[in-house]
Amino acid sequence: MSAVYTKAKKKKKDNFILRALHGRLLSIDFFRRHWLAVLIAVVMVMIYITNRYQCLTRMEQIRALEQELEIVETERIRVKSTYMSRIRESSMQEMVDTMHLNLRVQDQPPYRLSKK
Repeated sequence: MSAVYTKAKKKKKDNFILRALHGRLLSIDFFRRHWLAVLIAVVMVMIYITNRYQCLTRMEQIRALEQELEIVETERIRVKSTYMSRIRESSMQEMVDTMHLNLRVQDQPPYRLSKK
């Protein structure tokens, strides 16, 4: 009895291998019987591909925005340093002198006016 069982099992294996080699592993009958599972598998693969594509595109966008942010921060620091150097008192006095506005720093503090 075990010899019959092993022959049937070997025949089934050989049949499976032969069908796979001849390209008949996935036949129309297989798709008719398992159409829902095949459809779910195809949808899952499509969702996976879409998700991976969106992830890669967003990662590229993040890298580009990080580079742009770094450039903008560098520009902000440069502009801030230029501004800070221009508002120093010595720098302002030099600018006033070059424009010949006849303005100078007061020696006395301003007067306070009070109501009596």
